Amino acid sequence: MLIPTFVLAFCISVMAGIFVIRCQYARAAQFMDSDLSGPQKFHVTPTPRIGGLPVLLGVLAAWMGGFVTGLVAVHEQGALLVAAMPVFLAGLTEDLTKRVSPVARLLAAFFSALLAILLLDAYLMKLALPGIDDFMLSMPLFAMLLTIFSVGGVCHAINIIDGYNGLMGGVALLILGALAYVAFKVGDQSVLFACMGLAGAVAGFLIWNFPRGLIFAGDAGAYFVGFMLAELSVLLVFKHPDKVSPWFPMLLMIYPVFETIFTIYRRRMRKLAAVLPDSMHFHQIIYKRLVRWMVGSTEVRHLVDRNSLTALYLWGVGMFSVVPAMLLWQYEWALQLGCLLFTLVYLWLYHRIIHFRTPRWMVLRKIKGQ
Repeated sequence: MLIPTFVLAFCISVMAGIFVIRCQYARAAQFMDSDLSGPQKFHVTPTPRIGGLPVLLGVLAAWMGGFVTGLVAVHEQGALLVAAMPVFLAGLTEDLTKRVSPVARLLAAFFSALLAILLLDAYLMKLALPGIDDFMLSMPLFAMLLTIFSVGGVCHAINIIDGYNGLMGGVALLILGALAYVAFKVGDQSVLFACMGLAGAVAGFLIWNFPRGLIFAGDAGAYFVGFMLAELSVLLVFKHPDKVSPWFPMLLMIYPVFETIFTIYRRRMRKLAAVLPDSMHFHQIIYKRLVRWMVGSTEVRHLVDRNSLTALYLWGVGMFSVVPAMLLWQYEWALQLGCLLFTLVYLWLYHRIIHFRTPRWMVLRKIKGQ
């Protein structure tokens, strides 16, 4: 059932992506990202920005397939899809109108997280930290609020790393692979089914997003994927508290999560609003300090190559946390140590690159003819 689920979601997502791309000229004003001048804009031609729609349709197709065959209990994913609608619609409205503020989208993510708690009765009951766990058990309301805040934060974090062709989708697939593996190990067929459906939908979107960038996920896609990743993590930890530590999903998603925390710190240190966009994210300095030198031509095909090459670096960054999390998912101390090591390596690399002292092993040879 798992392979057909992936294939069904993949095919529907691919076909929906074709439809969106074909409609780009008929509805260019609504669908296209034509602003090429913003601090977080690195594409060279107007591009459809409603890639979240193919992802949603792929996941919905997987859910309907499971519902019709009856081979897998899919009530959890149905509830997740209902709960995801507020944040998805807020993102889609922003993609179409550019009039939904970051704060409004974050509030929509919080509301979706609240709906998930009401529909699934699942929330984080521990953090594996002395003293805090007892307080969370005695104060369920605090635990629920912490879960809402965490899910909303992951939604925003996944949106932050959605900056280059294939970046968000590739990182999401790595995380989903690890979640599916642990769900299989603990015998959670429902979460495993949901992971396979979402993975198929994201992979179908990536066909058009990487490497050519024919379609973007947009806020709807990034927030929807972020919400699903966060909630699947919550379900896995909630349903298997004695087997799955909350530090497992933390290490899985430490790259986008710490990117968000560091961005807020960096902006506050510069006395800037935390929600304002800038061009100093880790993936952006990789682009400007490494990739732009290696592929320096202004030809359109080289600009596209430059955009896509950036994602390859960040997939490596994602694997630096995802692979250890998947291999050491049963060892809580190792997961905590992994989070600490990732944070230190991130800060070290950021400092080196921003000061033009990039480690030699990160620098590829400049393309001939540049």
